[in-house]
Amino acid sequence: MRIIKDTSINFMGKSSITKIVSIVVITLGIISLVINKGPKLSIDFKGGTLIAVNYTDNIDIDDVRSSMGEVEIEGQVFDFSMAEIKHFGDLSNVAIRIASFDSEPKNFAKHLVEKMASLYPDLIPKDGNDFILSIEKVGPKIGAELRGDAIMAVVSALLLILVYITIRFELKYAVGAIAALAHDVLVTLGIFSLFGYEISLAVIAAFLTIVGYSLNDTIVIFDRVRENARLLKKSALISVINQSINDSLSRTIVTSLTTFFVVLILFVFGGEVLHTFSFAMIVGVIVGTYSSIFVASPVVLYMDKN
Repeated sequence: MRIIKDTSINFMGKSSITKIVSIVVITLGIISLVINKGPKLSIDFKGGTLIAVNYTDNIDIDDVRSSMGEVEIEGQVFDFSMAEIKHFGDLSNVAIRIASFDSEPKNFAKHLVEKMASLYPDLIPKDGNDFILSIEKVGPKIGAELRGDAIMAVVSALLLILVYITIRFELKYAVGAIAALAHDVLVTLGIFSLFGYEISLAVIAAFLTIVGYSLNDTIVIFDRVRENARLLKKSALISVINQSINDSLSRTIVTSLTTFFVVLILFVFGGEVLHTFSFAMIVGVIVGTYSSIFVASPVVLYMDKN
């Protein structure tokens, strides 16, 4: 059943406006990336130590940062005043990211509990083991390898998609699809930079999911274009593309809204672990739907004319 019937919207007639919108959004994202010296990488890629602790009551992270200051643990000095400290879950849970440590995790945890207990005796659980929720350590070499693997995964996906669509359709359709996917990744990356979100392995997984989602939407439209091109042989390609997008509009809206509401629920109720992943998916669903109509199709039309 089609929710939206018999539409005749001139999508390609609006491509000049949407092109400006895309350029502005991507430019803002690039400016943000330049100002921030690249995307904000998580511990997965940058290396370091992520410590999750649980106080017995709410605590202000600025107090933690200022009161801890520089702490020496087994000859290694850690400057907590410069560390990245934030709440997760609720205001009693604190995540601290510092440089990698040389000592054993158990020894490090013991010294950290002793330091925290001297500063906040009323907020530390009696059993120190209940205070340290987790210690995650990633070396810089492993982080660099993961960063390279993540970039390779995204690039490989785009290249394989280029080959697949060239075989299934024509080269102009493949270029249109790749342009839309590159647009999606750039916009999402720029928005992450603007909002200060970290790029983690979960976010890379979201990027690849976005690529698959956007591609599926684009292929549905391209398939309809190919079908209508056979039926409307005397019509210009711009008319065929407009007709095809209108034919697919009901399916596109239903699919997009269904996916959007699912990831929105994840974003609201999924907790800190799923927060950045679901945020990337929310942006990706919106941008992917937009690009399959206003990026991929205009590129195909441009290549056909030239």
